[in-house]
Amino acid sequence: MSEHRRKPPQPQGGGRAAARRGQSGPSSGRRAAPRGATESPSDSYGSGSYGLGPYGAEGEERPSGGRAESRRASQRSTGGRRRGPTGQNGPGRGRGRAAGPPPKKRFIDYPRAGKYGAARWMPSWRQVTGLFIGFVGSLVAVAGIGYALVGVPDVAKAANAQNNVYYWADGSQMVATGGETNRQIIGYEQIPPAMRYAVMSAENKTFETDSGVDPMGIARALFNMAKGGQTQGGSTITQQYVKNARLDDQSQTLTRKFKELFISIKVGTNVDKREIMAGYLNTAYYGRDSYGLQAAARSYFNKNAKDLDASQCAFLAAVLKGATYYDPAGNVSVDPVNAKPELNRKRAVNRWKWILDEEVKDGRMTAADRAQITTFPKIQNPRSNTALSGQVGYLVDLAKGYLINNTDKTGITADQLQQGGYSIYTTFDKKKVQALEKAVTKVQKANIDEKKRPDTDKYVQFGGASVDPTTGAIRASYGGVDATKHFTNNADTTGAQVGSTFKTFVLAAAMKWGVRDPDLEATQAQDERTQVSPDSIYSGKNKLKIENYDNTIWKDKDDKEWLQRNDGDESYNAPSYRIDLREAMRVSANSAYVQLGMDVGLDKVRESATDAGILDSSLASADFPSFSIGTSSPSAIRMAGAYATFAASGKQNTPYSVETVTSKDGTIFEHEKIAKAKQVFTAQVADNVTDVLKTVVDDGTGTAAQLPGRDVAGKTGTTDGNKSAWFVGYTPQLSTAISMFRMDDDETKKNREFLEMYGTGGQEKIHGASFPAEIWHDYMEQALKGAPVKNFPTPEPYGEVVDEDPLPSPTPSVTESEEATPTPSPTPTEEEVEPSPSPSASETCGTFDVTCQDTGGTDTGGTDEGSTDGGTTSSPTPTESDDESNGNANGNGGNSGGIFG
Repeated sequence: MSEHRRKPPQPQGGGRAAARRGQSGPSSGRRAAPRGATESPSDSYGSGSYGLGPYGAEGEERPSGGRAESRRASQRSTGGRRRGPTGQNGPGRGRGRAAGPPPKKRFIDYPRAGKYGAARWMPSWRQVTGLFIGFVGSLVAVAGIGYALVGVPDVAKAANAQNNVYYWADGSQMVATGGETNRQIIGYEQIPPAMRYAVMSAENKTFETDSGVDPMGIARALFNMAKGGQTQGGSTITQQYVKNARLDDQSQTLTRKFKELFISIKVGTNVDKREIMAGYLNTAYYGRDSYGLQAAARSYFNKNAKDLDASQCAFLAAVLKGATYYDPAGNVSVDPVNAKPELNRKRAVNRWKWILDEEVKDGRMTAADRAQITTFPKIQNPRSNTALSGQVGYLVDLAKGYLINNTDKTGITADQLQQGGYSIYTTFDKKKVQALEKAVTKVQKANIDEKKRPDTDKYVQFGGASVDPTTGAIRASYGGVDATKHFTNNADTTGAQVGSTFKTFVLAAAMKWGVRDPDLEATQAQDERTQVSPDSIYSGKNKLKIENYDNTIWKDKDDKEWLQRNDGDESYNAPSYRIDLREAMRVSANSAYVQLGMDVGLDKVRESATDAGILDSSLASADFPSFSIGTSSPSAIRMAGAYATFAASGKQNTPYSVETVTSKDGTIFEHEKIAKAKQVFTAQVADNVTDVLKTVVDDGTGTAAQLPGRDVAGKTGTTDGNKSAWFVGYTPQLSTAISMFRMDDDETKKNREFLEMYGTGGQEKIHGASFPAEIWHDYMEQALKGAPVKNFPTPEPYGEVVDEDPLPSPTPSVTESEEATPTPSPTPTEEEVEPSPSPSASETCGTFDVTCQDTGGTDTGGTDEGSTDGGTTSSPTPTESDDESNGNANGNGGNSGGIFG
């Protein structure tokens, strides 16, 4: 036998095979599988009927103990049950040592071997424990590294934030402001205990004992940022101090949040609580360009921080929640809707009360001391630094408001702007701004005398704005006598009704959409309209009974009719009273345009105004006929911009005040990249409107605005009760709006109202044709000096001549004969004309409501016989008739509400 065929040596005792043979005998159980069945390399060496086992003798039959014995033997030899791979020991379980070597163990047994179904994917307790320990260890390591790398911030460096530099349109510097020019660091000893207690009760009750961080607050902030929601600041005083001190990094990122977390932990561990409190109060922003407690005490109360009482401290702690929304003076330049004075004051008062109550709960104030604080502290008018005096402060407000209200386009937030470092190039023309201020001052000095006529000349105010029709750039504005003395920007928001300057939008609507056919059903009439020509005929009768488009009499909710009066109770072209729309605009006949508005539909008149550029939020209710003659209160900027749409032959450009913004990182914003003009009226419509308004200046109520040698179009406007007067006009190069009104200038007073101007400036009644038109003329004469003369386009004939009331038959009826007489119609009985009362200003206005009149048109104000007051009594009858009244004293259309309102 060759050497390689020799049997292997037998183990002592015969081994396992011998043991099996001894147990089962030569004939017990089933025989071992033939060699060929195992696919072993030694199969070819077998002989006889059965092959040799690993330890059997050649030719010897291998006894077996059956399947169960084989399985047990296999398990003993392999260390447990194993499922062998197909091909080694068949598709079933392995048998004995023939099953092959066991699989190699993995470092991480997952998915788990030897498990089936869901159990295969369930980690073992060892794996879970190991993972947890590893995770915690990693966090500890990261925290340790982060803690070691960060340093404690230096408060002194936080006081060195950069200014923003504003430039005129010609590139020369206007002013540098917005940085830390209004901050003074004070020591802990100068901070009154009441201020510390108020801040702790309001923001961090456990400040004196905590470690400087709030894990739950951090978790909420990180979760919000991770899901793309609003970012949240640190919830403890320490965290907010760290945020304020780190002006070099104001990015809203997870990395910054982690850094601030580690810094807060380090500050809480290594810095004295007194230093943290002083640092926080010295770096916090309190509004009014005031950084730090000392500056805030001066801005709001004109006293040093150490002299603040508990009530004042509670207020300043309330302001820390967000000066934009808690300064009672309001901040409409930042948020025209939610930061109005009345809303801000309500928030401030509520939080002030809450903080005082919390101090009692926290044991930082006695109940007896709290009971003595019953009155909200008196807050002085906002004051800016002297660099913002005159018109500059108003201009800076306009630029800031534009950037912040268009963050989605400019990429600049309010917080970023406060930190400074920007170069802001505005649209304002320095010479034009000076010319406008000079024109207003000239009229004031020559005509307004508070000492001589205190009852009529006190509180007179003006506003104005000038816009480039081709771009929408605001070239000049007049916000008031001085931005450091009169806080409200009269160019941007006043609440003064615009009167008959609104008739322009009625004419544009009638030409664009047309009047409805009275013989058609409402739905069909909306679609089938007749676009009117300026030569269309309407009634110029005083006390005209206003009708719906379908010739039914209009009635209010109390079933009362509307009789529209003209200014001075004058009827035009008696006995027929027929007047075309051009002539009605020239003499400013209310009756014709109120009826025209009803025929077009007040919804279309409203749409015409918004198309031109008026903000919908500044429009009054369109449920009353007087809507067509100016119960709304847009700002001067928006009126100038809307009229500029007609100057540009129907192309509307939204007014704007910033051309470019740059920083150390380069150009941040360019207006030209977002500028987009919209063709809201066809050139035919716009040019015909301009031609009609040109008639007003050439030979109508606006002759005072004539500029010799230049084409001028414009419209006068005087409101009910003579409480405001306007002139809005334009040339092809410039559109300007001037407003005049009376209102108590004390912005801290509650329930401020517009006052009548009968007798103001020594005139029986103030019209848009008087002082406003005079200011407009003087300003435009200087603003256009040296500019080339341009004429308006010649309008193409447009629309159909609509005759609202055709001439009667040659044989007049008795009724017609009676109406043809110059004697006025009988006055209805008092029961017929008494209107339902509207809420008084005291019922609807709040403190600091600089624009407040009342609800904006909820009372018809003219359901009586159309008196110029629109209320229960008639206004004094003026002798002049160069302008008009809108027939609605109580129909203020709401405030303009803010930026370019």
